[in-house]
Amino acid sequence: MAFESDKIMFEIYKETEYTGRFKVVYFTELEDHNKETEINRAMMGQHFYDGFIKGFRKEEAKEIVDGLLTRLNGGEVLEPKEVERALGSHLA
Repeated sequence: MAFESDKIMFEIYKETEYTGRFKVVYFTELEDHNKETEINRAMMGQHFYDGFIKGFRKEEAKEIVDGLLTRLNGGEVLEPKEVERALGSHLA
């Protein structure tokens, strides 16, 4: 049984310091050993989209996000609304 609290906070951002590629960070899944580094990277990047995905079927949602990152890093121009449409019912 999935609860409303079973959700994962994430952000899609464009890295500005190194590669200029789009990346994602799943904040609520970070562990102590990588939390500070990953949050700092996201904070230094250019924000693109953030939100919550449901914990239920999260792997499916992550595959969608990976596909969006591939498109963005391939040069395709997407709007944040397209992220919402692609994730659809996976958003919490």
